[in-house]
Order: sequence, then structure tokens, then C-alpha cells
Amino acid sequence: MAITSTRARRRAARTALAAAVLLPGVLLGAPSYAATDGAAGTTGTAGTGTAGTGTAGAGAGAGAGAGQAAAAAAGQPAKTQPARHGKPPMTITRTATGAERSVAITIDDGPDPVWTPKVLDVLDRHGVKATFCMIGNHAQEHPALVREVVARGHRLCDHSVGHDTTMDHKPVAYQEREIVGGKEMIEKAAPGARVDYYRAPGGAFTPDSRRIAAEHGMRPLGWTVDPKDWSLPGVPSIVDTVQHPLVRPTVLFHDGGGDRSETVAALEKVLPWYAAQGYAFTFPARDTD
Repeated sequence: MAITSTRARRRAARTALAAAVLLPGVLLGAPSYAATDGAAGTTGTAGTGTAGTGTAGAGAGAGAGAGQAAAAAAGQPAKTQPARHGKPPMTITRTATGAERSVAITIDDGPDPVWTPKVLDVLDRHGVKATFCMIGNHAQEHPALVREVVARGHRLCDHSVGHDTTMDHKPVAYQEREIVGGKEMIEKAAPGARVDYYRAPGGAFTPDSRRIAAEHGMRPLGWTVDPKDWSLPGVPSIVDTVQHPLVRPTVLFHDGGGDRSETVAALEKVLPWYAAQGYAFTFPARDTD
């Protein structure tokens, strides 16, 4: 019995010693979650341990961070917020995304109840996705067309409220109303759709208009090739202006502002030409130059 009691006392002593060694580590580790709470985008101590994914360091509070760490420790993935579409650069983009033989087709001044459907049909026939730069007032008048453009997989661009080509000479407050108001009109016409770009009427950007666009999530959008189809120069002229091999061009066409029969006819020739030259149809660069 003496031997057994001695062994029991030794085991009890070893257990107490282990607890004394482990307890400071637990106490020191506990504040590491709280110390990193609210530090969005950083990885604190919680993100470097066995349980961590860094979520506690970007989270809302110690309780939430501890709960996520516990879930990770139990083999369950911690929940994270979806990535946001970041603010684009203020510089004017004029190039298509992708390889050198990529082209971005852009369509301005709609939506128009006569010509936008015809342009959409041509694009569909050739399997092309384009960027439609819409005037806010027109989007408000024809919201179903805005939704149709989105439904067919095209992208949206704000072209101001009323297409005032002199707005670069107007006060900054006026420019902001035109830019932000146009975006809001387009978004109201197609709830949930994203407006990725802003193109100034006539391409007349200002440093302020570029800043305002970027602050509202829109990349200032220019162009590489302008066949001036709006001036009705004739289909051969439009085609000849466009059909030149360039590196990642952004090409400007119109579906609003008048008779666009020449534009529709020219697209029927230009789109297969680009395809035959090995070009891929992409969208204008938004997040990079």
C-alpha cells in the first residue's frame, strides 16, 4: 500500500507540474485573438497557430474570432467575406484585355429602341461580347433594353446623364452630377448589374471626371480606333478605318444618336474580319493598364 500511495503521489505531482507549464501558454495565447480584432487585411497571431486562418485578425470581435478559430480547429472551414471589386485606376484605358490579338468592341449612345436590338443581333450571330456605353436618360427611357444587354452577357459603361460634350468646361459639381447620375440611372434600369466603365461624352475627360469615375468604381474608358460611324461616312469608310491589325485595340461604334444602319452593316463585315485575323473578343482593361 505504501508503494501504491507513493506512486499515486508521484503521478499527482507530475499532473500538477504539467498544468503549471501549460496554463501560462493558454493565458498568453488567449489575448492574441483580441489583439488582432478589427485589423482588416492583416494576419495576427491567431492566423499563425494550429487553429488559425487569419480570419480572427480581420474580424468583427473576439467572440466571432474565437468561434471561427474553434470551427477551424474542428476541421470546419472558417467563413470569409467575398472579395470586393476594387477601385480602378484613374488613367484612361484604351486597350483590350488578353493577348496581343485581342479586341474590345464598344457601343455608344444607346440604348435605342431601333438600333440596339439590331446591334445585339449582329453581335450574337458572331459570338461577340461588347461594352455598351449608355446615356443615363436613354437607359431611363428604355430599361428593358438595358436588361437585355446585360442578359446577353455584355458589359455596361456610363456615358453620363445627357451626353453634354461641353461638360469638361463646366464646374466639378456639374460633372459629378452627370457622371454619378448616369451610373445610377443605368443601375436602376438593370438592378444588380455592374457599371464597370465611364466614357466621357466626346472623350472630353478632365482630371476631376476621371477621379470621380474611379471613386465610383468605374474605369475611365477611351478608344484606339474611331471610324466616326456617327457621321455616316459610308460602310466602306467605316470598314477601311477599322481593318488594321493593332495590338489590343478598343474600337468605337454607336447604336444611338440617329440612323445606325451603316454601323450595323459595317459590324457584319468587321467582326468576321477580326476573327479571321485570329483576334479574340474581350473587354476593355479595367484594373490594369
